[in-house]
Amino acid sequence: MKIDAHQHFWRYTPAEYGWIGSNMEILKNDHLPANLALLTRTVDIEGTVAVQARQTLTETEWLLDLADHYALIKGVVGWVDLCGPDLREQLERFVDHPKFCGVRHLVQDEPDDRFMLREDFIRGISLLAEFDLTYDILIFPRQLSAACELVAIFPNQPFVLDHIAKPFIKDGLIEPWSANIRQLATFPNVFCKVSGMVTEAHWRQWKPADFQPYLQIVFEAFGPQRIMFGSDWPVCLLAATYTKVVKIVADYVWQLSKTEQAMVWGETARKFYGLEQNQNT
Repeated sequence: MKIDAHQHFWRYTPAEYGWIGSNMEILKNDHLPANLALLTRTVDIEGTVAVQARQTLTETEWLLDLADHYALIKGVVGWVDLCGPDLREQLERFVDHPKFCGVRHLVQDEPDDRFMLREDFIRGISLLAEFDLTYDILIFPRQLSAACELVAIFPNQPFVLDHIAKPFIKDGLIEPWSANIRQLATFPNVFCKVSGMVTEAHWRQWKPADFQPYLQIVFEAFGPQRIMFGSDWPVCLLAATYTKVVKIVADYVWQLSKTEQAMVWGETARKFYGLEQNQNT
């Protein structure tokens, strides 16, 4: 089964999606499972992981409700207040849902680059293993060193890096992103999503070759067994169609063995998020 391990849904309102600016008109629409299904079937993707886009418990509830109604959604990465004193109660509220597989916080938006090392955040991460939940790391390159410190504290907690940490593809910068990525990859409990790359490039002028150095580094660092494909739809529409996003990765992984390609296109995501029991529901 081919899996898109990273995409979003929303009913657009300016108040709830204030990050969608004046140059992002294509995102100022509802983007829902029926819209995505029209695209996934054209590239033989049979399941997706829906990832939170709002930092509210309502968002998590809504995504899980969508998952109840659309078989395309195999897993949900929701939001809970990892720093909240009632975190356990929040997790208990969702954990019995079979498609609730992980959580994410928009760490990239935190002004403190070492936010992940705050005592209350670390306390929150420490609870996830008890509930068999993964954690998606959403950061900018400057926050990679803090991420390395965080994952070192929790060697048994499954982590996945979103969007290869958003390197400066537009400017063609490799270092110090590359060195920090390689350091993060030394922790075997950390995985990586090849996602979100087109929006870090020139939205209207990117070339497929722009992504090759970055893909080569993450594949060397993590290996196919710890890499999963994600489209970052609908955000990717700012710079590329869904089909073009798939093709960027497809054109790179063709050189891999069939087994390794299967890992990138679904096996890694299924095992990481525990989707096996959910894929036919």
